[in-house]
Amino acid sequence: MIMNIKNKHRFVIQEHHASHLHYDFRLEMLAHPADRAEKEGIDRYVLKSWAVPKNVSSENEVKRLAFQVEDHDIAYIDFEGIIKEGSYGAGEVKIWDSGEYEILSMESDERGNLKEVVFNLYGKKIKGEYALIKTRGFGSGKNRENSWLIFKKK
Repeated sequence: MIMNIKNKHRFVIQEHHASHLHYDFRLEMLAHPADRAEKEGIDRYVLKSWAVPKNVSSENEVKRLAFQVEDHDIAYIDFEGIIKEGSYGAGEVKIWDSGEYEILSMESDERGNLKEVVFNLYGKKIKGEYALIKTRGFGSGKNRENSWLIFKKK
């Protein structure tokens, strides 16, 4: 299913000094239909999240591997600080860039899971048209199932 949706939402890229340095790329989006509030008519927004080992590139067509992780609560969009040792993602988190984004097109599979998103980023550091595309997988296990490529189109 391909959808064309034009409205702006927020994004953030967080520099995350956990067991290894990586960048958390997060897009404010509606939760998957199965995860939305049971009360009809209430939409629930989450942060769709990807761990990007080498950060998002500002250069055209430079593809970076991104591993989709669990959705985060929308309140996490402004988070900077220390995640305590022993907790998931323990380490220091800093906002590297943030701003708004606009979806140009979005494609989902038959179960409603995202397969591809094309969007414009309007950040302080990162700007332009980007794509996130689900791959057949790199690595093994969960990483293989959750592998994506993110790159600047123009």
